[in-house]
Amino acid sequence: MDQDRTALSIAALVGRAKVALSHWGLAGQTPELLKFRENAVFRIRLGDGAPAALRLHRPGYHDDRALASELQWMTALKAGGIHVPAPIQTLDGRDHVTLPAASPFAKQHADIVSWMHGEELGRSGTPLRQAPERLTEIFGQLGQAMAELHNVSDRWTPPASFIRPAWDFDGLLGENPFWGRFWDCPGLEPHKARQLAALRPLLAERLREADHLGLDYGLIHADLVRENVLVGTDRVELIDFDDAGYGWRMFDIATTLLRNRGEPHFGLIQTSLIAGYRSRRPLPDAALDTLPLFLLIRSLTYIGWVGNRPETPNADERLTRYVKEALELAGPILQPPKA
Repeated sequence: MDQDRTALSIAALVGRAKVALSHWGLAGQTPELLKFRENAVFRIRLGDGAPAALRLHRPGYHDDRALASELQWMTALKAGGIHVPAPIQTLDGRDHVTLPAASPFAKQHADIVSWMHGEELGRSGTPLRQAPERLTEIFGQLGQAMAELHNVSDRWTPPASFIRPAWDFDGLLGENPFWGRFWDCPGLEPHKARQLAALRPLLAERLREADHLGLDYGLIHADLVRENVLVGTDRVELIDFDDAGYGWRMFDIATTLLRNRGEPHFGLIQTSLIAGYRSRRPLPDAALDTLPLFLLIRSLTYIGWVGNRPETPNADERLTRYVKEALELAGPILQPPKA
């Protein structure tokens, strides 16, 4: 029965994708479903046979204005030399379309972006397979690409209509963080919930202290995990700007490093990423000293995220793992300073 439902779901998604493709004059093909997480992503073919990616966006996650802003920023980044996808316009010149509600689907947005040709850096929970020398190259290139993303973003003037989420105090530690109330979500054991709730005011204080140092803040990708970094022979490509917005640049760096902490070559990965970044953009030692704080804050966002998505595969196991990781990261940060 589960398999039947899965097949039905995929068939329905493909049908929905074909409806979306009609806006680009490309309905006469069967899209290939690649991913179905926040968005459903398909490989499709353009009129000249070139591959591209069709995205059916999760209903209600971003509104029309926020999606338009995401695509505007991606266009600016690509124009600035960053290897990212860019939107492909519909027959009538739009960057995206809105599909009306039609059972079993709610109203949702769809767009097509250019194809990226690199291979995934890796998958979360699966050890990286690259040799140390190759990891040095890849994470050095990733640090450079992240720094250039920040550079291009600072030079760009967004249009007046531009709006994206903010990974600021409220977005991370406020009453309703963007990715969910990590201290108050389904599945938390009561004593763990109390521990996480006690962290909030302490982390807010530490974050305000750090921000008084003048931490670098601006547009960030916010989700440069392994799956969103594609590796070529001499460069990396950055995909999935679904969560991009405003935030501290150290949050971007912490996001990339967090899921690599268990790697045997983590020291090399961190050193290479930071060196690559510093080769293209200043990163003072005082800012780098906040990395443990941002690693902890980023780990808390995963708790809120999975708590809000109980339908996620292995949600209970992931919640337990995320809570354990966050409390481990919290230990050294919350210790009183040595006299």
